Amino acid sequence: MTWLLDRPGSLAARAQQQAKLRTIGYFGPTTRAFDSQRRAAFVERLRDLGWIEGRNITIEYRWAEGGNERLAETAAEFVQQKMDVIVTAATPPSIAVKRATSDIPIVFAAVGDPVGAGVVESLARPGGNATGLSLQQTDATGKRIELLREVVPGLRRLAIMANSSNPSTLLDMREAHAAIRVLGLEAVTSDIRLPEDIAPAFDALKGRVEALYVCNDPLAATNRVRIHTLALGMRLPTMFLARDYVEVGGLMSYGPNFPELFRRAAELVDKILHGAKPADIPIEQPTKFDLVINLTTAKTLSLTIPPTLLARADEVIE
Repeated sequence: MTWLLDRPGSLAARAQQQAKLRTIGYFGPTTRAFDSQRRAAFVERLRDLGWIEGRNITIEYRWAEGGNERLAETAAEFVQQKMDVIVTAATPPSIAVKRATSDIPIVFAAVGDPVGAGVVESLARPGGNATGLSLQQTDATGKRIELLREVVPGLRRLAIMANSSNPSTLLDMREAHAAIRVLGLEAVTSDIRLPEDIAPAFDALKGRVEALYVCNDPLAATNRVRIHTLALGMRLPTMFLARDYVEVGGLMSYGPNFPELFRRAAELVDKILHGAKPADIPIEQPTKFDLVINLTTAKTLSLTIPPTLLARADEVIE
């Protein structure tokens, strides 16, 4: 009987295997559907590194749905469950988890300005219990606005839509204002903090602007279809940071390749599960930036994309 219990595949062996499972808390800032490609890239890279769900790791998923209401509660839940690593993305969830624990390692897959947001002490020496990848969100703000002006040659007044309650988004908005001044344009700021703010924000822009720059944020990402629909109804060309906005009809995006960031986050998780300390792992930065153009939307808006810009695009959606 003892032999039967101890042999591979027996209840005792399975129980022993379960005891060895490492636990990862995955806290997505938006929704399961929005996060599907990024989550898949993360899990696939973990598998490549030998970490397989149900065999030696288990992953608990939670979603903020683009809001801030349950951030602290979800962070506390992961801490109570004593996760081996907590994985986050975006600034608000990362701050919430950082506030909830100083012991459990944290890996953030994408934070706009981790030093400015107080998630880490410095890029080279994060200190504390968190490490991850910076989006360099503000570094490319001016580039995004320049690209938008290439498509809208007569652009004079540009709307900046941002959730100013997000520290990283606030920095992006400030950088956008600076870039607009340099280019000799006028800016009209539109603040959205809740889903119900979006429609009134567009109403306030009617007849005042010729294009729209949307600062990346979980609220904007979760409500990207609504933003696109309202912008198209007002015939406003749009610029975003991520491809996710363009695949639902936004005009253009320029920014880091997010699946790649999540693959690299998995590599950081692997290092930590093998004993590395987050404080000793420097913050990494994007190495691949994508320019994505939705040609169907351009045609709907009667815009001609310059051939030189199309040639530079990493992806053209038709």
